[in-house]
Amino acid sequence: MVASEVRALFAVASRPEIVSLAGGMPDVAALPMDVMAATMSDLVAGQGPTALQYGSAQGDPGLREALCAVMAMEGITAEPDNVVVTVGSQQALDLLARIFVDPGDVVLTESPTYVTAIATFRACQADLVSVAMDDDGLIPAALAQTIARLAAAGRCPKLLYTVPTFQNPAGVTLAAERRGAVVEICQRAGVLIVEDNPYGLLGFEGGPMRPLRADAPEDAVVYLGSMSKTLAPGLRVGWALAPPAVKDKLVLAAESAMLSHSVFAQLVVQRYLSTQPWADQLKGLRVMYRARRDAMLDALAVAMPAGATWTRPAGGFFVWVTLPDGVDTRAMLPRAIAARVAYVPGIGFHPDGQGANTMRLSYCFPPPDRVAEGVHRLGRVLRRELALLDMFGRPASPA
Repeated sequence: MVASEVRALFAVASRPEIVSLAGGMPDVAALPMDVMAATMSDLVAGQGPTALQYGSAQGDPGLREALCAVMAMEGITAEPDNVVVTVGSQQALDLLARIFVDPGDVVLTESPTYVTAIATFRACQADLVSVAMDDDGLIPAALAQTIARLAAAGRCPKLLYTVPTFQNPAGVTLAAERRGAVVEICQRAGVLIVEDNPYGLLGFEGGPMRPLRADAPEDAVVYLGSMSKTLAPGLRVGWALAPPAVKDKLVLAAESAMLSHSVFAQLVVQRYLSTQPWADQLKGLRVMYRARRDAMLDALAVAMPAGATWTRPAGGFFVWVTLPDGVDTRAMLPRAIAARVAYVPGIGFHPDGQGANTMRLSYCFPPPDRVAEGVHRLGRVLRRELALLDMFGRPASPA
């Protein structure tokens, strides 16, 4: 186990003089804190003996019913009995890895992919195989070719892990016309899809994109959701929607991992969803994050040197930047910190060590003026970096 690129930055990036474009932290200051405080107080006063007691490893039934209503906003029809509440969606991913992955098993991922998913599967000694993406997400032809190549070598992947909507880290979204093809390819090959969807309700253009799970057979996709990006990460409430046989194993694995989830946190979320205008608050979050996304894109257009390219996310938290060959964003990071701006080097998001000239930028936490200022600081660092490379020569590209 190794520290992730993101976690290693937290201590530095939290300094007030540094504009952090690194961590994907939601702006919880936008929550009505007086309402949240009253919700917690009323919960303890009215249901204290229940809220502070042990609970079921599957999760509170009332919360599971509320989470089905959340998924229905994106077009998923679900039964509460097939939902397992977890400590954030990250725990759901960890439990699935424990259930399915033996040492040497193949797990397919996008390239790049969520950095902590890489760590989770590697902890189970999985063989991670990347599948190419473009601006429209995972490429179905590349997925089919990768599975065929593995089959020719006598290997069948256990899982495809994907963040199809406003992807972390690239910010891209799997095109609607590709979604059915991805499900069909995986079904034909006997590969279970793990769909991680923490950002699906944070789109800036039109209604939510239908998740893979909304149109796939029940046994084709395990869907992971989270309240961390749309309510509060500190409550640590996520969930998995799984086929019955997988759900049963998830409950057993959850009992082994934690005995039971925090009943208090679950009841806070359940009560908040049932008593507050959460759907209306989501609209406010989308407006806020869109303004920050726009500030980043506008600043990138001005500050980035020639040869740099970046994605233009339609939702979520992240922009993926690709820099001219020769730039090493991991090596450049200390110079960026000295210039009071932080980002995440892209190499940590690639299981195969690619992406040395890429970086992930997050616009979700700083206000728009700070987002723009951070990008301009980063642009000045990059221009100095490129000037040095031009002066002393760029490293040869690997053969």
